[in-house]
Amino acid sequence: MHLKEIYFAWFTGTWRAASFVTISVAFLIGCSTSPGGGGMKADFATGSDESDATKRAKIRLELAVGYYSNGQTSIALDELKKSIAADPNLFEAYNLRGLIYMRLNDAALAEESFKRALLINSNASNVQHNYGLLLCQQSRMTAALQQFKAALVSPNYTDGAKTLRAQAGCQFGMGQLADAEVSYAKSHEIDPGNPITTFNLTALLFKRREFVKAQSLLRRLNNSDLANAESLWLGIQIERQLGQSDAMQQLGSQLTKRFPQSRETSRFERGVFNE
Repeated sequence: MHLKEIYFAWFTGTWRAASFVTISVAFLIGCSTSPGGGGMKADFATGSDESDATKRAKIRLELAVGYYSNGQTSIALDELKKSIAADPNLFEAYNLRGLIYMRLNDAALAEESFKRALLINSNASNVQHNYGLLLCQQSRMTAALQQFKAALVSPNYTDGAKTLRAQAGCQFGMGQLADAEVSYAKSHEIDPGNPITTFNLTALLFKRREFVKAQSLLRRLNNSDLANAESLWLGIQIERQLGQSDAMQQLGSQLTKRFPQSRETSRFERGVFNE
């Protein structure tokens, strides 16, 4: 099953899937030594430096990424096998292989794939992130955190907010609520518009009864099209704790109008806030 990022409804005691698995097939530009020897500076590798086998492998890999993104997992895996057969040294191919086997619920082959990718490129942050997700799924939390932290070390890694979110989910699963809050806060600093980060950080603040901070953080989300039944319900809970009946009713109107069949609407209409 393909993982999705969805809201955590922590105030109801439910912990659900934390992180969105994204793939990045960024073909790295390596260096090759210019002919002529004798102290010449290494030149950037270009297409002409690649073997025909590597070019074929990258074409197959691009096709595999496209099929994977479209949910055509079997065809993606077939193309990926052809890519690896052409050139077994592309770590990106093993990264995608790991994601495919995660989707197919084969944890053993997924782990083998990520380990192989890291043998080829030990500093591949995207691989470390995905491997961390796999370990977190298996409740191997300490090992998962090691992978996330390794990914975040790289100064060139551009998906830090995503990895911090995943790290926070694992920390929450370990009962490390203070650490989870720190990770969410850091993720929010990098990507303040992300609704998953906003919701989960707010839920932690609510849990710690920091209602004013939680109110300030969540209002922007609930005033946007990204609000959902859970975020509106959390907003109602916060406004109730602060004694803001008008704001509470306003959020309740949004909830019942936009999500009339939701469990949260049923609770609001029945006045059940501690179920």
